[in-house]
Amino acid sequence: MNRLNLQGRVFCVAAAVLCIATTWLPSLNALSARTELLVALVLMGLFGVPHGALDTLFAQRLHGLSRALPWLGFVMAYLGLAAAVVALWWWFPVAFLVGFLVVSAIHFSGDLRHGVSAWARLFYGSSVVVLPALLHEQQVTQLFAWLINTGTNTNTNTASWLVAGLHALGWPCLLGLIVSAAWLARSDRSTAIEIIAVGAVFTWATPLFGFTLYFCLMHSARHTLRSQHYAQVTLRTLVKAAVWPLLGLGVLVAIAWLALQMLSPQTTVDQRAVQLFFVALAALTVPHMALVERVRWSGWGLDAAGN
Repeated sequence: MNRLNLQGRVFCVAAAVLCIATTWLPSLNALSARTELLVALVLMGLFGVPHGALDTLFAQRLHGLSRALPWLGFVMAYLGLAAAVVALWWWFPVAFLVGFLVVSAIHFSGDLRHGVSAWARLFYGSSVVVLPALLHEQQVTQLFAWLINTGTNTNTNTASWLVAGLHALGWPCLLGLIVSAAWLARSDRSTAIEIIAVGAVFTWATPLFGFTLYFCLMHSARHTLRSQHYAQVTLRTLVKAAVWPLLGLGVLVAIAWLALQMLSPQTTVDQRAVQLFFVALAALTVPHMALVERVRWSGWGLDAAGN
């Protein structure tokens, strides 16, 4: 069994445990919204976000960066794209949110092994953003409302409309996901089980816990394993490559938190935390995708048995 198969099985087991716990442990569902948010953001910060810090490995290999000036140009371009996303959020938060959902669905569809059909990828990627609205409309609406209510937008009804649209897409998406898994099961049982696990966790678990599990144990873990193989480096080199980008991100996050306090003093701590995390995630996803998508579409340099 290769490492990606093992990682996929670990995720599937964890997804099953979370779904069972959601059903049979009332204390899990009784957690306060703030506690759930704190646990989710800490886990995603520790085990999810760091995979993006490996973009330096892709930049070095794709563009042959070795001297200070080219590296400076890369960093400025990367941060410029991220800043443009933040500006879009501040001035046009609804357009930002819709764009973020679409981009996320496209990006997350890359989790599946190379060679999986476009239809299966469509339903898989869409399930991450659509299925939480099936059974958890109120929680998703609250998260969306916090995201789009910036200093330039205070229309709380927009979040309800967006969630209603996602809810309407939920059942067709779930059906498509199940059909895709059933079709794949004939030739690739492991991928079929992963698809079912993703569908189950996003439908049944709470949106924050479901996304946290998926983001940490599926998307980020799989990206890290693929990055190590693509760059042909040791785990130690992988950690060293992530240190400076993560330190820089920490500084930017601290500055952004203070800026949000100054620009939107009326927002609650919970709202600012959601805005900071998900806007930062969106801002980093755009340059991240610009850098790694062509590697992803080419199959990550892996053979059919290992991708």
